[in-house]
Formats: sequence, C-alpha cells, structure tokens
Amino acid sequence: MTSLRTLRSLQPAAWVGPLLLALLGQFAALGQQLAPAGSGPNSSADPSAPLTLTLQDALARAQVNSPEFRSALTDAQLAHEDKVQGRAALLPNVNYNNQVIYTQGNNARTNTPAFIANNAVHEYISQGNVHQEFSLTSYGEFRRAAAAEALARAKAEIATRGLVVTVVKAYFGLVAAQRKYGTEQLAAEEARRFLDISQKLEHGGEVAHSDVIKAQIQFQQQQRDLEEARLEMGKSRLELAVLLFPDFNENFSVVDDLQMPQALPEFSEAQGMAGRKNPEVRAALAALQVARHEVTSAWGGVLPAASIDYFYGIDASRFATRQFDPVSGVFLNNLGSSVVASVQIPLWSWGANISKIKQADLRRTQARVELSFAQRQLLAHLRSFYDEAATARSELESLRQSAELASESLRLTNLRYQGGESTVLEVVDAQNTLTQARNAYADGQVRYRVAIATLQTVTGSF
Repeated sequence: MTSLRTLRSLQPAAWVGPLLLALLGQFAALGQQLAPAGSGPNSSADPSAPLTLTLQDALARAQVNSPEFRSALTDAQLAHEDKVQGRAALLPNVNYNNQVIYTQGNNARTNTPAFIANNAVHEYISQGNVHQEFSLTSYGEFRRAAAAEALARAKAEIATRGLVVTVVKAYFGLVAAQRKYGTEQLAAEEARRFLDISQKLEHGGEVAHSDVIKAQIQFQQQQRDLEEARLEMGKSRLELAVLLFPDFNENFSVVDDLQMPQALPEFSEAQGMAGRKNPEVRAALAALQVARHEVTSAWGGVLPAASIDYFYGIDASRFATRQFDPVSGVFLNNLGSSVVASVQIPLWSWGANISKIKQADLRRTQARVELSFAQRQLLAHLRSFYDEAATARSELESLRQSAELASESLRLTNLRYQGGESTVLEVVDAQNTLTQARNAYADGQVRYRVAIATLQTVTGSF
C-alpha cells in the first residue's frame, strides 16, 4: 500500500485514486474469504446450470442406471450366494433342538406310557445336533455352483463391454449431431449471404433473375435441413438421457473430444489381448465346467450316500441335567450323547436317476460344441472388428482434408461468382459439398470411436 508520506506529497487528484483502489482490493479479498464454498461463477451449485459430462462420466452413470447391466451384476451376485450355500452343504451343520412330549400313561406307579412310540409319560428333549452328509451329489452341486459363478461373472463382463459400445454410440452420436447442427447453421448463413449477393448482383444487372431464384431455393432448403438437424440433435440427446439419468434429465452438455482419437494397437498385440481377456470364451469355458459338474451331481443319484449325526444333551422324563431315581435312591445324570450313522443305497427309481445322467451328458456335449464355436467366432470377430477400426482410422485424414478443400472451394467459387466467372449452380454445388464433407468427417470420427469400443469387446481395454 502507498505510504502516508508519499500520499501527502501528491496532489489530491493523484492520491485519491490509488487509495480507493487499495481499499477496494482489501474488501474484495475479505469478500472472497467470507464467501461460502461453491458460490463462484463457475460453481455447479446452481441447479439451472447444465451438467457437463465426459465419456467416463457417461459410462459411470450408465452402469448405475442401465437395467440390463444391473441385471447381469445381480446374476453374478446371486451365483456367488449359490456357491456359498453349496459350500455350506459340504460342511457340518449344528442345530439345537428342544422338544416336550406328553403321553398318556398306563398307571401312576409305573410311569409307563400307553403310547409305545415314546419312552416315558413326560419326555423332555434338549440337545445339540451336529449333522454331516457325504454325498457325490452335494460335492457336484458345490462345484457346479462355483463354475456357475465364473459363468455369471464372465457374462457380467460381456454386459459391461456391451454397455460401453452402447454409451459410446449414444455419446458421440450426440456430439456428431451437435456438430452437424452447427454445420447446418453455417450452411444456412452462407445460403442467406449468397442470396443477398445474388439479389445485389441482379439489381446491378450482372446476373439473371434465375440466379436469385436458385439462391432462394437453396436458402429454403438449408432452412429445412437446419430444422432436421435440430430434430436429430434432440433425438440424440433424449437417447443419451435415457441411458444416463434416472430422472430423465435433459439439462446436460457433453465434451467434444472427437479430435483426439484413441491409438490402434498392432494386430498381433490385439490378438494376444483377445486370447487373454475375451469374456465370451471364458463364459463358454465356465458353461462347460457347469455341465461337467452336473454330470458328477447326476451320478450321485445312483451311488451310495452317507450321513452322521452326533447328539449331546438330555432326553429324560425330567427337564433337568440330574434326576433322582426312587428305585436306586441316587441322583442320575441326564446329560449324554449318541451317534447315529446311516448309509443310503439307491436301489430302484424307475430309471429316473439314469435319465438324469443322460440329460447331464447331453448338456456337456452341447457345451463343448458351444465352446468350439465361441473360439472360432472370436477369431472371426477379432479380424472383422480390427479391420473396421483400421479402415475408419485410415479414412479420418482423408475426410479432414476433404472438409478443408471443400471450404476453400466454396470460398473461391464465391469469389469467382462475384467476378462473373462461375455460375449459380457451381456455388450451390460447392455449398452442398462443404456441408456433406463436414458431416462425413464427423461421421467418420464417430465411426472410429465406435469401432474401437467394439474391438475392445473382444480384446479388453488397451
């Protein structure tokens, strides 16, 4: 701040201005310190401000709101819980049972039950039970559930990559639609300007009235094209809004980064990634494992199974750990244990168990065929998707040059028309060529981005 001595040496008109500026600077700094967070002009706290989305933002929102993607994730989570339940079936289970049985007695002295299935008139059962089963069916079901979880996870990965393609198409479709709308705006403005030029030249007697008519027709056509471009941009916005927002929000904007295309790896590198990361082959392998374990489970129906139970607690005529015996005159211990082991041997099921084995074997054969087809399809898709991406990438530079040449051609044609060296048809043709070239360049950029996303459904991210 200017010192007091310096201010005194100045004329009033010379030091009042700097003093006011210094005071205003101090107030501005104080206001910035006291202002609440997020109250700046670029803050997103304003609910009316449009939300700016990048492609990664759009992908994250689509993963939350896409019902097909969420369904695939839910299936994977359900498959995981099936595996947990299958593993639990192989481990001992512990239960605690409490039971009271009241039975009609024969007489009060003997305390013997009239209902012979019970041990006493009053029978109290309170005991823990450890139960363990040994069955090929249980083991096969656990292994099948584990393979089914791997299958569900592979399908979830397929859904993830498919969702990326869908979002990329919708996202860059909106970007291209906005570009085309801007191109049509420029074309409409160019048509209006050319109509003004032709009218002025007609007034000067340099061109015929037919030129003005052609220019007016071109202007009207550009106005119609502008409306169509606006409609197409609105449709693209709605399509993307359905994917991204649960409340159908249309107040958003997207970042146009089509000028930064993603690099395309060499085919050998893409082939290696496809061999390691392809979810469709993983899904086919997991489906084959599921079918194999179904065969194992089916064989459990024709082989013996065993179970063992260990009981510890009381099973007495008194609900107590100790009980007085009037015959012996001593207290007896009611706590005790018992072990029950059993073996179940299937003998006759009218062919049902054999039929289940045949069914499981048919599914296993079908899974092998589907795995072989998935491997062949992987090779075909890899070549097809890579060639599509490579072709789209190679055409980008040509499309860009065509758009630049069309712009220069229109400029030169307009100059030649004003100099009386070209016709109105050449000007109209140059205008249409420029519009088509710019739209083709935008479509080419979107095509390459979609081709990359489609290739990554086979190879994974690169």
